Amino acid sequence: MLDQLAFMRDGQSKRVSSYDTTGRNKDCIEIKKGKLTTLADIKGAGVIRHIWFTIMAGDNYLRRMTLRIYWDGMKHPSVEAPVGDFFGIGHAQLAPLNTAVFSVSASDFFGPKAGMNCYWPMPFSNGARITIGNECEGDVPAFYYYIDYDEMDALPPDMLRFHACWRRNNPCTKPKHLGKEHDVNLTDKDNYLIADIRGRGHYVGCNMSVHNLYGGWWGEGDDMFMADGEKWPPDLHGTGSEDYFGHAWGMQTQNAFMYNGVSYHKKGTDPAQINERITVYRYHVSDPVIFHKSLRVSIEHGHANDRCDDYCSTAYWYQELPHKPFPKYPKVEERLPRPDVPVIVQSPQLPIPITDGRHHSGMPYPPYTLAPQKPLEKRRK
Repeated sequence: MLDQLAFMRDGQSKRVSSYDTTGRNKDCIEIKKGKLTTLADIKGAGVIRHIWFTIMAGDNYLRRMTLRIYWDGMKHPSVEAPVGDFFGIGHAQLAPLNTAVFSVSASDFFGPKAGMNCYWPMPFSNGARITIGNECEGDVPAFYYYIDYDEMDALPPDMLRFHACWRRNNPCTKPKHLGKEHDVNLTDKDNYLIADIRGRGHYVGCNMSVHNLYGGWWGEGDDMFMADGEKWPPDLHGTGSEDYFGHAWGMQTQNAFMYNGVSYHKKGTDPAQINERITVYRYHVSDPVIFHKSLRVSIEHGHANDRCDDYCSTAYWYQELPHKPFPKYPKVEERLPRPDVPVIVQSPQLPIPITDGRHHSGMPYPPYTLAPQKPLEKRRK
């Protein structure tokens, strides 16, 4: 990237921001409860180079507020994600982050706040519209933003459009396609689906947030990429969750690197790590995954999908327009972090009960989970 800085650049540098046009210091906008606000409606061609937000809002605003971006007059968005997850941090929590494409400067000054930065280049040839939706429990009194972009006469013909899509499986569903041996998986049908793309382009990464509902190690899930049609084996087949996210022998929770690592981690409520929350990321900046007609990106939830934790993710890619419309966006209550689960009480309600030996991906049980449990109906009497 640095070797391109010495070359002449076309266009004009422009910015849309929340600055106070009266010359005073109220450099923010207010967003009323339940309202959708247009942050930028840029005409013509250009490339967004940098987006910065900082927000004063109530609890869970990082999941309650939704960022959407529309390119070239499209009616459905090419970017749709909760604002916190878009910038690389899940669970509606703040944490400092420094990667090649996102940075977050977290602060507890007058309550949890952060400066959130995005550096993905985002080309457009016939307009860009950026909106933010407020589904918080009250008004957002202060929303500050910069949107820095190059204004251009026209784009080169081979520039693709940036996309980002948020998904959730809460919890992941019990597998249906296992053979007689429950630890064998020769399909991606039961995997957690990160992206399902139609068109031509390249995939550039994701972040994934896991709420550990079973204790022990949540990983061992193989990543699978199927380009231009479903097949077996996949075009890219991984060796385990931590391996895809660039770590090894589990996730080293203190390590956040330029292209891979952990952006948020909260230990569980007991030594078994039940209710652990973690957000991990992998950005394919130097190794994008190419597709010509379609791409399906998925990962097992546990080895052979033997666990059913709460998963959500934001996938990022570039492709030609028009794109396939995204799945129906979850309602606000379906986006919020789930409460910590009391395992002994709720385990029969999980898709794979806590007493089912598969859920630990080969890891030994904590002693207390071996206690016999009565069916839920009998315990309620």
